[in-house]
Amino acid sequence: MEQTERIRLMEQHLDRASQAVMQLSAALDQYAKAQQSLTALSHYYGSDDWRQDYADDEAGHLPPSLKRGVLSEDAVWNTLTDSRELNIRMLETVTAVLKSR
Repeated sequence: MEQTERIRLMEQHLDRASQAVMQLSAALDQYAKAQQSLTALSHYYGSDDWRQDYADDEAGHLPPSLKRGVLSEDAVWNTLTDSRELNIRMLETVTAVLKSR
């Protein structure tokens, strides 16, 4: 590979890597801040309070305009499962990176 071609290629790698690192850093900051919300959801989901809120919703006791995605079993379950899978993926990524260096 010619020198200028190699440098152009490495510049592309640098640009791609720099952008990915900045985006991941911002996303991790946001994800770290969301941990308190994930913990709160985990404790709420399936609790006595959740079951009562769900029953009251089913009985029509809650205002129709109230956003109630948290009472759908799938929304909370999927979010908690996605978070758990993301945590595993991050661990696998870190392990692979550390092994490659």
